[in-house]
Formats: sequence, structure tokens, C-alpha cells
Amino acid sequence: MSPQKSYSYIIFDLEIWKKKMISQKTIASWMICFLLLLLLPIAFSEPTRNLKGTSARAPTVQQIRNKEVIVDNGIVRVTFSNPEGLITGIKYNEIGNVLNPYLRARGYWDITWQRENNILPTLDRIEGTNFRIITQSEEQVEISFSRTWNGGSDHIPLNVDKRYIIRTNTSGIYTYGIFERQPEWPEVEMGLIRVAFKLNPDRFHYMVVADNRQRQMPTDDDRDIHSGRAKPLAYKEAVQLTNPHNQMFKNQVDDKYQYSCEVKDNKVHGWISTKSNVGFWLISPSGEYRSGGPVKQELTSHVGPTTLTTFISQHYVGQDMETRYKTGEAWKKVLGPVFIYLNSDSTGNNLQHSLWEDAKRQTEQEVEAWPYGFVASSDFPTRQERGTITGRLFVNDRFLAPAGYAYIGLAPPGEAGSWQTNTKGYQFWTQTNETGYFTISNVRPGTYNLYGWVHGFIGDFKYQNLVNVAAGSEICLDRVVFQPPRNGPTLWEIGVPDRTAREYFVPEPYQNTMNPLYLNHTDKFRQYGLWQRYTELYPNHDLVYTVGVSNYSQDWFYAHVTRNIYGSTYVPTTWQIVFELPYVNWRGSYTLQLALASAARANLQVRFNNEYSRPLFSEGIGRDNAIARHGIHGAYHLYSIDVPGRLLRTGTNTIYLRQSKAVGAFEGLMYDYIRLEEPSTA
Repeated sequence: MSPQKSYSYIIFDLEIWKKKMISQKTIASWMICFLLLLLLPIAFSEPTRNLKGTSARAPTVQQIRNKEVIVDNGIVRVTFSNPEGLITGIKYNEIGNVLNPYLRARGYWDITWQRENNILPTLDRIEGTNFRIITQSEEQVEISFSRTWNGGSDHIPLNVDKRYIIRTNTSGIYTYGIFERQPEWPEVEMGLIRVAFKLNPDRFHYMVVADNRQRQMPTDDDRDIHSGRAKPLAYKEAVQLTNPHNQMFKNQVDDKYQYSCEVKDNKVHGWISTKSNVGFWLISPSGEYRSGGPVKQELTSHVGPTTLTTFISQHYVGQDMETRYKTGEAWKKVLGPVFIYLNSDSTGNNLQHSLWEDAKRQTEQEVEAWPYGFVASSDFPTRQERGTITGRLFVNDRFLAPAGYAYIGLAPPGEAGSWQTNTKGYQFWTQTNETGYFTISNVRPGTYNLYGWVHGFIGDFKYQNLVNVAAGSEICLDRVVFQPPRNGPTLWEIGVPDRTAREYFVPEPYQNTMNPLYLNHTDKFRQYGLWQRYTELYPNHDLVYTVGVSNYSQDWFYAHVTRNIYGSTYVPTTWQIVFELPYVNWRGSYTLQLALASAARANLQVRFNNEYSRPLFSEGIGRDNAIARHGIHGAYHLYSIDVPGRLLRTGTNTIYLRQSKAVGAFEGLMYDYIRLEEPSTA
């Protein structure tokens, strides 16, 4: 081979080699880009649920010297006292214990109860006496801490079985309780059943109840009125923070009732540790085990840091709740399951937003999975063991129309509206669509009444027939019609029939006792002390509302309260409604429809055209305490008052609404809606 030819081969080989190298570099570049794309979700990751340096695995159960039970699935490790069943520790994401290490009661169920002759209620923390492993598999562990009543007086006469479930690849704990009483057991009243968690105060400072109800919170120590850090206010739950550790909270009011929430909206709430990038959430996927229906208000999270789920309570209804069990009355109810969910965000970017959004996504998944198929107790029916009810609701108020976006539900048999005070059975609620169609799914077998109410109309709906639900049944009620109370055409009306006082005048808060969360907020009624504004607005005379001239959003105070004349002395107040009648049917009967959104130890008297005459209507009403507890409604009441035509005049008339009880600041009413009807032309 000639030197020239050899050289040309060398050149040719070099060219091939260069091409190969370029091709390999191109491939390498593409591979690097691909890997970077794979890594992007990690760099901008959503909240993760795994412990650092560990991986999810089948849950294990370990008993330590008959004192503790530890369940660990590689994501969370939960420690229980044995056999009491108190949750003493939750290890997550390199936090040794997310619960308060300074308290014995950190994660627990409790009941307040009293026997027939007891004056004060007793707190029972429901400590178990027997531990059992119910199920243990690759998928989950379910454990039980139970207590059987032995006839003593130290504990409530109930059999209680507290259950906890920890599943594989699940960042949290499910808990539910089975409560049972025998008919021969003594009479008892149960005012409150809940599950509560006290979190680590060194780590959790940011609380979230809703998209527009979240904030940095003061500490429990800031509420101490004995150390000079806080000043007591008009009732024990409310304090003014006069010398908090963090001066940003100075002069603010703290009160757990400012964070109450209606059951229908109370699906998830909790706390965020910005120090550890961790969230702790209580998720309630269903309302079937709660009391009082979808708009009953319950506590959520509050200073402590505390978070809880309340199953049965008298909050915002009072002693009208059916919490008394008589001798001869048997009862059994499954409360829960609820899900204690933990999440974390390793990026630390917009932490509050990312953890809260993830908690909401998890809540949607829990709601979709309800009723859970993994619960071991036969007292908790599966989806296949439940029934479905469908139908279409109409409202007939002078003409027939679909009842769009109405609330409709199944609850134990009773009178119309009795679901408001029912605690003993299960309730299943939904809203109709815009054309009145509804589906109530996953109903436990049993006998129910179908109840409801429609926005814009007064009164309570009750279907005329009982609804008997069997396992797997599909019941179509076709068309059901609600005929709201009405005796004649409307002469005038005040407000909107929506079961709240939200549309009326809610004053601005005091600058030195406010909660900044509710400034320029749709829930401005949650500010402390608004009831006191009435005395300032009407120091010498009471509210006068003139039909056709006054505007209820500006001229009708949100609560009919007492007037403070000095110190702790209060007097009754009398509101007036002035209206014109061009003609009066002297022989006819008019109707005053009076719908109340709340009543607290009130005595309402109604008079026509003579402030000092014998009242046409007089009744003591309510114990819901919504005025003191920053609610814009409590329990709903409707009164249809017959008004003889002889009490009216052609021309100017005046209705006197007197709230005659005035022991203190909190006797009062909230009106939902008032309407005067002329005699029927039928």
C-alpha cells in the first residue's frame, strides 16, 4: 500500500471517529436533558408523605412490657398507652413526636356526661381496659382499646370500643369508636363526644380552617389570665392578649368559637409547622356520624395547638339537643372513621399553600372512598350493604317550581325539623341540583324520614311517608313537593329566608378587641363584642324599622339583644316595625310569619299597635348561645302568629317586638325573616 493511500485511510478513519464522537455527545446531551426533566418534579415537588431515609412497608405491631403498643408502617410510627389507648406519640418526617410532649393527654377520645341527679357534668377520657389486635395483614393493622361498663359510678354507663387503623403506604391514622348502652342501664346525659389532639407547641404555630380562614396563632401560654398575659372578657372562652410572647398579637382577642364551622364545610382543618415543613390534619369524610344536620356549627382547631373532631355536642343548639338516654333505652352508634393525615414539603416554597392544597386533595380522596371498605367492624356497613335514594324536589308556594340547591336528607323519624336536635341516629344530607334532582348515596339500612328546606322559603319539609332503606336498595321517590307555610298573600317582608341573620347590619369591631383575620371578611360577624354595639347605636331608644323606607342591610341590627345601661345592668329592648295598610279586613285573620335564626334564653313578646297591651304572642325560646359564640345562626324556629283584623288600622300600624329577658348581655334573638300576610282569599 502506498504512503498516500495509507494516509487517506487514516484521514477517513479519523472522520468516522469524529462523527461517532459527535453522535455520542448528542445522545449524551439528550440523556442529560431527559434526566433533568425527570428531576424537575422533585425540584418543584408537591408535598411528600414519606419519612426521610425510610420507605413504606407493611405495618407492624409491637407491644412493649404491656405498657405501650407501637404501630409502624415506615411513614408514621404511632405509640399508644396500653391498655388505655391514648395516643402518646406520632413520629413523622424526623419529628420524634408531633404531639405535645408536656401533656399526658395528647391524642384521645372523651365524653362529658352526667347522671340524673348530678348538677355538674363529668369528663371521661374513655381509657380502655383491654387491648386487642383485630386484623393484621400486608395491607393494614386494626387495633382495639375497649372498656365494658361494670356498674360502677366512675365511668359513663357505656361500652366503648376505640379502634385505630394504620394502612400500608398511608401517611396517617384512621380512628373510629363503637358506643353502646344496654336498656337496663341508668339514665344518663351525654353532652359531648369528640376526638382531640394536642400538638407540639414548639413546632406548630400556623392554623388552617378554610381557604380564607388561616393565620399565625398565639400560644396557649398567651391566654394565661393569671400571669398577666391575658385579660378575661365577657365569657370564659374569650380573652384579650395584653402581653403575649409575640407582640404582633397584642390586644387581639382569642376565642376558640371564632373558628367554628358548619358540618357541611367541616371536612378538613389542622396545623402547619413552618419550622419542620409538616402539616397535621383532621379529615372528616362524612357527616353521617355527626349530630344536628349539615348546618350545625362545631369547633375545629384552636389555640393549644389543638385540633379536634366533635361527633355529638350541644354547641349552637344548647340543651334542646337530644343527649339524654332514659332507662329502658338502648343505643348503639359508630362514630367515624376520621383520618388523621400528615404531610410534608421538602422544598419550603410557599409552604402554607402547598400543604393546605395537598390536605384538600387528600380530603377529596377520602370522601370519594367513603364508606371505607377496610373497616373490620360489622357495625360499619360497606358500600354494598347500603342503599341509595333518588328523587326530585319541588316547592309549591302559589305556584309549582323545582327546588334548586335545596338541602334534603334522611334522619331518624320525628317531626319536621327534628333533625336539628337529633344526636342518637345517623343523618345523610345532600343538595339538589339546579332543577331539584337529588341522590342520597351510601345510606345505612334503617327507617328514616326525608327532611329538607329550600333557600328563599320559610319552614321545614318532611316527606309524608317513612323511607325504609335495605342493604343494596335503590329507592326512587320520583317527585316530592314541599309546600312552605303560607296563609295569604304577602303584604311586606323583612330579610331573606335563609336561616341566618347574615343579610342584616353587622357592625364594625372594636379596634382594641379584634381578630385581624376577620377584617374585610365575609364572616365579619365572628368578631368579638359586636353585641355591645347595639347600646352605642341605640343608647336612649330602640330600633325602629319603617317598611318601604328602611333598608334591612343597614337599619336592622343583626341581633335583638339587651341594652347595657351601666356596669353589669341590662334592660329589655323593644323593636318597632312601622307599616302602612290602605285597607283592613276587620273580620279576617292576618298572619305574621316570624322565622328566627337563633335564640338564647330569650323571651319574645309580640304586640300590635299598643306597646303596653297583653302580648299576642309570648314565649321563652332557645339556648343556642350563638350571640356569645360569634355565630350568625343557631337553631331555627318558625312561628306563624294569627293576627285578628280588629287589631290593625287603616293607615299607620306598629308591631312591637320585645325581648323581655335581661339578666345579662347574651339573652337575645337573631331574626331570619319576617313577613305579614293578609287574609286568605281562598
